[in-house]
Amino acid sequence: MKQESTNFTFYNGVVIYPLVFFLSIWVVFWVEIKFGLDFTSWGVRPRTLLGLRGIFFSPFIHSGVSHLWHNSIPLIVLSAALFYFYKQISWKVLLWLLLLSGFGTWLIGRTSFHIGMSGVIYALVSFLFFKGIFARHYRLIALSLLVVFLYGSLIWGTLPLNATVSWEGHLSGFIAGFLLSLRFRESIPQVIPYQWENKNFNEAEDPFMRQFDENGFFFELPPEEYQIEEELEKENLQQRVNYTYVYTYKEEEE
Repeated sequence: MKQESTNFTFYNGVVIYPLVFFLSIWVVFWVEIKFGLDFTSWGVRPRTLLGLRGIFFSPFIHSGVSHLWHNSIPLIVLSAALFYFYKQISWKVLLWLLLLSGFGTWLIGRTSFHIGMSGVIYALVSFLFFKGIFARHYRLIALSLLVVFLYGSLIWGTLPLNATVSWEGHLSGFIAGFLLSLRFRESIPQVIPYQWENKNFNEAEDPFMRQFDENGFFFELPPEEYQIEEELEKENLQQRVNYTYVYTYKEEEE
């Protein structure tokens, strides 16, 4: 039962949730095309009261297929990494990244409508990178290096090099990810230690370690020892079975 629950949680976090995010932005775009709608006005409009709604809605709105496609694959990969490596805090981190990146865009953005999932993607890249570095854990550092390898070039998107790109949203997301990595700096996933890393590990009781002599040389245990151990186990098991049977029989007689 526990294994089934673990598998369900795994598939939810690493497979299903990223696919839901992916489908949601494509469905919104399909609705726009199908019914001739334009949701751009629901984006972030900096320093306006109505523009605050874009913090929640702008990530699901895109200007075209190219814009949508360039955000789709990173969204799947990065959100899957978040749910896999940081499943205990994944939803909390994702919500804060959404809020901070959107609010940052609202504060520093140009007077225009800012739309797209890019701000959240930059936030995820930043969080996964800095969190792995701060954690000083080999698996998370490896994840940081992988993120840099895949999406390191995104750093140029935080600079005002293209007037048609919301670099303010990218920069806000990058800063949000860095701040969240500091906020959850101590939230490091617990790694199950190997048996020999356990404090209570006893070499004398371990079958494998018994095959090393005092000088560290490996040798095979004589077949007789294996046979004796098996016979003792069978004898102990038989005694336990006989005891249970007699005990139950006496209870029925009374």
